[in-house]
Amino acid sequence: MKKSKLLVSIAACSVLLLSACGENSQATKNEISQTERDLASSPYTKTEFLMGTVVTLKIYDKGKEDVLDKGFDRVRDLADKIDVNDEQKRTSEIDKVNAKSGIAPVKVDDDIFYLVKEGIKYSKQTGGTKDITIGPITSLWHIGFPDARKPSQNEIDERLPLINYKNVELDEQNKTIYLEKKGMELDLGGIAKGFIADEVGKVFKENGVTTSIIDLGGNILLQGESPKSGDWNVGIQDPFSPRNTILGKLPEQDKSIVTSGIYERYLEVDGKKYHHLFDPKTGYPFDNDIAGVSIISKKSITGDGLSSAAFSKGIKEGLQFIESHKGVEAIFVSKDKKVYITSGLKGKFELTSDEFKMGN
Repeated sequence: MKKSKLLVSIAACSVLLLSACGENSQATKNEISQTERDLASSPYTKTEFLMGTVVTLKIYDKGKEDVLDKGFDRVRDLADKIDVNDEQKRTSEIDKVNAKSGIAPVKVDDDIFYLVKEGIKYSKQTGGTKDITIGPITSLWHIGFPDARKPSQNEIDERLPLINYKNVELDEQNKTIYLEKKGMELDLGGIAKGFIADEVGKVFKENGVTTSIIDLGGNILLQGESPKSGDWNVGIQDPFSPRNTILGKLPEQDKSIVTSGIYERYLEVDGKKYHHLFDPKTGYPFDNDIAGVSIISKKSITGDGLSSAAFSKGIKEGLQFIESHKGVEAIFVSKDKKVYITSGLKGKFELTSDEFKMGN
């Protein structure tokens, strides 16, 4: 199974690129940041398998190794509240909300209330192409798990009426969530990793970390400048090739990069591949000209929130959609190996693979 993965180079930009980056930033800013930061020559690094993916945290600030554990504590805390894939326990807060669908509101903690509220916001912004009540469909297909299967059309048709974010009732005062129809299910997988990455970033900042990489299996959050000052060198994964094969690179700092692709997780039935990004209107995976998309934004939850919508629209409308969101950029990779970028990346993104061509 091929996995779409965004790569981040631990080193700063190459010498030539670093010089270019320096020319685009204020020298005084670099001098100040360099004197304020006390960085190790190589990062403190810790990796664990959580939420069904590899989570890697890297901190460059000297004497901050213990903050890695605090970061992972926050990941585990939130994952335990959100996870709906542990069928034996069914103890997460989202499990409890789903179990009471059509029956009664469920009181949740501030983290979950905020996350569901954000999920509804992005469901509205995307016109329902990202819908946090997609759970009845994702649990039916269960792509990415040993029991994944292609359901019958009747099974899909039975569940489609349960998908509508407008049927989620939030009580701000009492911090309760109510799913109005029996059988509705929240699935926060489309925004959970982005939210958790942002929360780990908060933990790092609260503990004096200035320079770090937070990698939640495709959700990358870069904190601060690279250790050598200037931008980090971000590699964009070739969605058709094995891990660690990039098609281009991009200089960034203090940004999130979220990558989604049709080869990230899929089910193959009778020679046809069904990926894990579902259309709430049909109950089937989106089927268009996109092989992968990377969203660049300040917050990781923003990238998660907009990625499915961008993916659902195809390249032409997807580009227009992202252009309408201030401070957000995107890189689209088509199935015929063309790369399309939003206007803010012109002159920044560099195509490095001969197998691809720029489409715009």
